[in-house]
Amino acid sequence: MPGENLSRDEARERAALLSVDGYEVSLDVRSAVGDVPEGKPHTFRSLTTIRFRCARPGASTFADLVAPSVTAVTLNGRELDPAAVFDGTRIALDDLAAENVLVVDAQCAYSRTGEGLHRFADPEDGEIYLYTQYEPADARRVYANFEQPDLKGRYRFEVTAPEGWTVWNNGAEESRDGGVWRFAETEPVSTYITCVVAGPYHYVTDTYRRGDLEIPLGAMCRKGLAKHFDADDIFLITKQGFDFFHDNFDFPYPFGKYDQAFVPEYNLGAMENPGMVTFREEYVFRGKVTQASYEARANVILHEMAHMWFGDLVTMEWWDDLWLKESFADFMGSFSQVEATRFTNGWITFANKRKAWAYRADQLPSTHPVTADIHDLEDAKLNFDGITYAKGASVLKQLVAYVGRDAFLEGARRYFKRHAYGNTQLGDLLRVLEEVSGRDLHTWSRAWLQTAGVNSLTPVVTYDGDGRITELAVVQDGDELRPHRVAVGLYRQDGDGALTRYARAEADVDGPRTVVAELAGEDRPELVLVNDDDLTYCKIRFDDDSLATLRERLGGITDPLARALCWSALWNLTRDALMPARDFIGLVLRFAGRESDIGVLQMLHAWAQSALVHYVAPAWREEGGQALAEGALRELRAAEPGSQHQLAWARFFAASASAKADLRLLSGLLDGTARIDGLDMDQELRWDFLEPLAAHGAADEDVIAAELARDDTASGKRHQVRCLAARPSAAVKAEAWAAVVESDALSNALVEATIAGFVQPSQRELIAPYTPKYFEAIERVWGERSIQIGMDVVRGLFPGLQDDPSTLDAADAWLDAHADAAPALRRLVLEARDDLARALRAQACDTGASAG
Repeated sequence: MPGENLSRDEARERAALLSVDGYEVSLDVRSAVGDVPEGKPHTFRSLTTIRFRCARPGASTFADLVAPSVTAVTLNGRELDPAAVFDGTRIALDDLAAENVLVVDAQCAYSRTGEGLHRFADPEDGEIYLYTQYEPADARRVYANFEQPDLKGRYRFEVTAPEGWTVWNNGAEESRDGGVWRFAETEPVSTYITCVVAGPYHYVTDTYRRGDLEIPLGAMCRKGLAKHFDADDIFLITKQGFDFFHDNFDFPYPFGKYDQAFVPEYNLGAMENPGMVTFREEYVFRGKVTQASYEARANVILHEMAHMWFGDLVTMEWWDDLWLKESFADFMGSFSQVEATRFTNGWITFANKRKAWAYRADQLPSTHPVTADIHDLEDAKLNFDGITYAKGASVLKQLVAYVGRDAFLEGARRYFKRHAYGNTQLGDLLRVLEEVSGRDLHTWSRAWLQTAGVNSLTPVVTYDGDGRITELAVVQDGDELRPHRVAVGLYRQDGDGALTRYARAEADVDGPRTVVAELAGEDRPELVLVNDDDLTYCKIRFDDDSLATLRERLGGITDPLARALCWSALWNLTRDALMPARDFIGLVLRFAGRESDIGVLQMLHAWAQSALVHYVAPAWREEGGQALAEGALRELRAAEPGSQHQLAWARFFAASASAKADLRLLSGLLDGTARIDGLDMDQELRWDFLEPLAAHGAADEDVIAAELARDDTASGKRHQVRCLAARPSAAVKAEAWAAVVESDALSNALVEATIAGFVQPSQRELIAPYTPKYFEAIERVWGERSIQIGMDVVRGLFPGLQDDPSTLDAADAWLDAHADAAPALRRLVLEARDDLARALRAQACDTGASAG
């Protein structure tokens, strides 16, 4: 509805009119326990007092509130008729005074979609858990407010909770009396980072100490996960992060305590609520995981901590400058991880995984500059993407190379001190960076932050008669040519057969062609690696000699970052239909077994699966799938027993298995009749093995039910739902479709699980009839469901497995017929359509290779 989708123009008008002094919010969540009302909204009482000023007395504006009902509204002592002033999303406020007091008494609804105040009932023990998630604009589902980032205020929260519960807030606990919890007033913050967590959580405490500074630390999860909760490691990373940021930011952590809650059915990875950070509980590992999982968790912990300064202390005015917090946090997460924790290979993960996300997003038709043009909240929701996070972080890595590390960090320090508790735009940051670096950053900003698209950098090399380089040039392609600070590395085989770097030069690449003069006269290389050390953001291309070297000796590159960069470049060639997908799969089968970095190995597994599902010629899928399964099993048996590489290959084998012999082996490993030395069949791995059995008809409902009996937990329920929806039955697919598309009974986590089970690559023919149903349903779903569920359905159920030009035609027909549909909905369909078109181009390339 229009009132719910706040526009930038409305927000600017309201910010010019109002300034907020503070909020007093009182919530009564005792209704969370007990029976859920049949056929009625499940609600809690929300009483809010807002004190604010108006620059033009007599003017009118509105407050935001999304709630089933409002009991009373009072403005400056004057009672307003809720039926007259509240339309379901906004409260009309007329005849404002210079100083105002608004009191709103409402019945707000508990959420099952992860938006607002989410209520979760644990199937394991029946306990109820609550937490809030607001970004970008869902605080209004919990209390009345002015829902935009530049109307900051101080908050005092009071929560009445059931007996036996604990309640947490951004502020420290001040008192509790008879189930009423009161919290200290916060510093000025935006609505979207306020937070409440309540329930019988398992809670562990510690303290961070640095000189005279003491920060109380807390970490929590559901009671059912307590036996898996490694709080010591979470606190270790937290303390290391605080050390790093205090050393480099010269601004003490400003929000008092620091709690971290790992909560169920979370929509995001995590959220930077000051003093009360929330994470998805999947970061509490129920089984054995590789070091890549611990590294990913550490990165998220540090990412959210960086937000305490970039985002919470200093906040963007509007969502156009979302990158001012997300790009910085993404960059600082890897930066601090490498410098302050045991995960010193964080830049390898960044180059291999984060940038892959950015490269994909930057080649979609919906690509946008890092500094985006965000018209409204629906736009904002979709811009939490690979450009705002990973491309922005990559650009900042380039900026550090451009202005220097010391200047960059000094600029950050001045930025915090100058704008503490305020709101900023792009120009505010550029000014401080220009002060400390002496460089004109406006040209750099226009090229990197205000234009879209990714450049390709290709080496062009000529040699003399003795095989020495006469000239090495870097050719830049792309719609917008940019300045790049790059390193070019030359590699050759040493006496042991390894590919090692023997020469390196840095250069400023600007324009279509740049000569790297420093490398003239060097011996002929076997591999030229542009963007060695990953200083810039670009797609790396190769000359013919280098590509031939990689085909034969990719596994021989000794430097793990250089090797990861080459893998990433080869994947981009595959996605761009410049390398047959079967060739990429062949490289994975040949060299992935030698990959030492576990994160890179797991990324290669994901890429190989994607190549098989989307990019190989359809006629080769069965042969390619068999080759992947055989290769995975071979590496699984060869891996060191009990090692993380063994675990990674086991999961990849399960994902690739389809032949009867492979499925029998999976069944045997589950029932104990088969064994692989060192492979611990913990509960998470059991579910990983059961899903392909269900998808190929080798495990029925009774087998899945028996597995749930072993793991009758919230996590087990999600796995069970996914496995049930994966079964190869028309009736099963119809039931799953109805549960997601025709009903809103499922929580967000079970919607996600059902969609994952429904969409099985081995069942293309079975789900083909849902292509027309998808296009008939999506506009209705978008209009009726929350934006989060709408995004999950539109993205997850797009018929991308129906890789036929007729599916493109169906998408185009829908886009043509729905030109006036919500822009965010059209963007999702356009992106999915582009992915399918890319897949068809790659399949044509692979088919051509087969014919050749």
